[in-house]
Amino acid sequence: MDEEKVIVFIHPDLGIGGAERLVVDAAVGLQNLGHTVQIWTSHCDPAHCFDECRDGTLKVVVRGNRFPTSILGRFSILCAIVRQLDLITYFLLEDPDRASATDLFFVDQLSVCVPILRYFLQGSRTLFYCHFPDKLLASRKSILKSIYRIPFDWIEGYTTGLADGIVVNSKFTAGVFKEAFPRINVVPRVVYPCVDVNEDERGHTKLEGEKYPFLKGGDRKIVLSINRFERKKNIGLVVNAFAGLTEEQRKKARLIVAGGYDNRVVENVDYHGELEKLCDSLNLRHATCRNYISSLTIPSDIDVLFLPSVPSSLKSFLLRTASVLAYTPENEHFGIVPLEAMLAGTPVLATNTGGPLETVLDDGETGWLRPPEPTEWTQILDVALFKITDDERTALGERAKSRVKENFSKESMAAALQSEFEILDKTRRRLIGFHDVMMPVIVSTVVVAGLLVGVGRTDWAYVCGFMGGGVYATFGLFTMLAKDMNPRIG
Repeated sequence: MDEEKVIVFIHPDLGIGGAERLVVDAAVGLQNLGHTVQIWTSHCDPAHCFDECRDGTLKVVVRGNRFPTSILGRFSILCAIVRQLDLITYFLLEDPDRASATDLFFVDQLSVCVPILRYFLQGSRTLFYCHFPDKLLASRKSILKSIYRIPFDWIEGYTTGLADGIVVNSKFTAGVFKEAFPRINVVPRVVYPCVDVNEDERGHTKLEGEKYPFLKGGDRKIVLSINRFERKKNIGLVVNAFAGLTEEQRKKARLIVAGGYDNRVVENVDYHGELEKLCDSLNLRHATCRNYISSLTIPSDIDVLFLPSVPSSLKSFLLRTASVLAYTPENEHFGIVPLEAMLAGTPVLATNTGGPLETVLDDGETGWLRPPEPTEWTQILDVALFKITDDERTALGERAKSRVKENFSKESMAAALQSEFEILDKTRRRLIGFHDVMMPVIVSTVVVAGLLVGVGRTDWAYVCGFMGGGVYATFGLFTMLAKDMNPRIG
């Protein structure tokens, strides 16, 4: 793909998160290779997005934000689909000439727009990036919720399978993908996420180390955990492992638990409380620092320090000064924090599951991979904190940095994506027709109507049927309108 291409990214909400970081890095990387790149999204708040999205580095177009993200805290997947359909309607009709000039689409998280893009823009190619199947992330706490998810799970599999190409973020996710969607005959390839390897070369201020009193002195070695305060992150594993060290060892070390935290999220609040109770049960002295003022009152002899919503500058400082990063999640899809730690020269201790199997080299090469058993983790903490020499630690850090720079840079990811697009340029899956696009609507209508009849609500079943027929007819009119506005579409 030597010539310049027009590449459009379709992403639901361009906030701050791992998926958004990947999209931004991929867009910047492809743009640096000489391609014209745009990101189309339903939401992007300048006060809550990455710098590249607000400083002019990337062209971000926000459309289709007219519908809510949920209804009374529910129906989020339904609202997400409606919002993406609204976004794609804007894309196709606002400037049809620009739409028809698009060579390549990068779609992630939500695949419902894939058949629509392929139907109207037959000359374009569509690549779907699967972070992890949504059907496996959705909660099913009741029979009703499981039934509710049936049509949406089917829609996800059906529309994902219509993409010209599919890539995933790790070999682990590739295996999960094939189990989740056995009917999709496209073999997903792996394009790893990346970190900004140039950040390590820009130098860092010591401001954070001087600002927070509990970071002064540097006499205690730091075991660092960075994760959202969620139960699935299994932070209790490292708390138990740290408690397994001898009392004399704990006097020379400290566990810092940092990560995403929102007072509005019940699980964040509850899980923080659970971790505090766990510390109490293990006789570990603990404290929570929420801001600079609260940091002034933290005792110097605490064993565990909680840092909810840690600032990025402090996070960077901790990654560079920690003796070991303890990455506790099991079966994590990929895991960007281990890469950030290795780039900072910090060894990583992670569970021998999921993404870390592909990023962390075991047995002290760049870190350690162990089963999620506290006793085994305690043994590695003993080695990482007290047994390896300074020279061994320096050599380990250099190996870790080299691995990240060679395999997980922005340039590596952009080159891998460009290779995927080159493959799509040379191949073409079957063209899809009107009924292929409308199949999700038909199936959803039939399923929901059948469920309503099953619970005795035939009146609502009729309403559902009429709505499905209305959508079918409306999309037919939309098809004629789009082609009338620009005959090159379709």
